[in-house]
Order: sequence, then C-alpha cells, then structure tokens
Amino acid sequence: MTVTLITGANKGLGRETARRLIEEGHTVYIGARSVERGEATASELGGRFVQLDVTDDTSVETAMGVIDEREGHLDVLVNNAGISAPADVNGPVALKVFDTNAIGVIRVTQSALPLLEKSDNPVVVNVSSALGSFWAVTNPERRQFHFPAIIYGASKAAVSMLTVQYAKALPDIKFNAVEPGFTATDLTPFSGAGQPVEKGAEVIVRMATIGKDGPSGTFQEGRDELAW
Repeated sequence: MTVTLITGANKGLGRETARRLIEEGHTVYIGARSVERGEATASELGGRFVQLDVTDDTSVETAMGVIDEREGHLDVLVNNAGISAPADVNGPVALKVFDTNAIGVIRVTQSALPLLEKSDNPVVVNVSSALGSFWAVTNPERRQFHFPAIIYGASKAAVSMLTVQYAKALPDIKFNAVEPGFTATDLTPFSGAGQPVEKGAEVIVRMATIGKDGPSGTFQEGRDELAW
C-alpha cells in the first residue's frame, strides 16, 4: 500500500488531491492544523488525519512520529500547505508567508526524509506557482506577467529552487514542483474566476503517482513541463 502525506489537506487543492489518491488506493494522511476540520475531512474521504502545522517544528516532528509508528515508511509527500499575501509589502508579512510557503517545505521534507528513504519509490511533490517562474512573469503572453505578486511570487520561486536543489542533493528521491493553474480556492478569495479544484489537482496527482522511471527536478504544468 502506498503511504502518502499531504500538508494543508483539509480543503482546496489538498483535499481534492487526497480524495483522488485515496481513490487510487493510497493510504493518505490528511495533514491539517485544525484537528476538527482535519478529522472531518479524513472521515469523509476515508483517509487518516494527522495534526500538522508546517510552521511548527514540534508539530511536524510529532506528525512524522505518528506515521512512522503506524506505517514505518512514507512513499509520497505532497507539500501543499501555503498562504497568500495581502497587498501590504513589509517584513512581518514576508516572514509569515515565507515561513509557511518555503521554510515549511524545508521543515516537512527534512523531517520526512528518514521515512521516505525506507520507500521503494519515494516521491515529493511541491506545489509551487507560475507566479514564481521567472520565465512566466517576464512573458507578456502569460497571465502572470500582468499580475504583480511581490512576496507570494518570491516565496514560490523559493519553492521551485528548493525542488531543484533537493533533486540534485538526493537523487534517490524524485522531487518535482507543480503549477496547478489559477484555481478557485481560499487563496483567491477576491476573484470569482479560477478553474475548479478538480482540474487544478490533476497535475499534483499525476506527479504523485509517477513510477520509478519518472522525472525529478522538473516544474510541471498540466501535461507538460513549465520553464523555470
């Protein structure tokens, strides 16, 4: 049985990814800060809840301890938890966003490595954004060119670089970043636009289910690679 952990999985893209992977036969751990919401999501989807706050070292270590005790290994890690940034650009806002979106990836990944190393096919999927792609934000034909996102975009650029560096440093584990597309979630509360989460989750699920011959160190969008 493939054991999967998804951070920020009680709503939005994380929840839909969990639903799809459970249908694929994965044992999915629903990582969420809220015990109430996390347990409700796990019960509804048929997953397993684990309390996990990506900004809290103790919470992350405790969550990995639970998975280790119950499963003894981890096959797939989806670093999905993330927050958007308000219009204000200042140090406190930047610290909060980077702590969740980028440092959270480091906290969770580092803590998960001993469990991933026990897998026959360890996979890490980092949910990034084209707003963190230098190519996309400098390309007038891309939507991201017209949408300034100073702090959020920079935090997702950090996620993409972390993906490349982890892939280089740990070649036995496949690390890939994904761009789910402009999706209607809590990260886009002021816009009625955006594709449904079912569409956005497709690339996450695709990269979470790659085989041993799958790619590593790539940025994926839809069915294709996205330029960094």
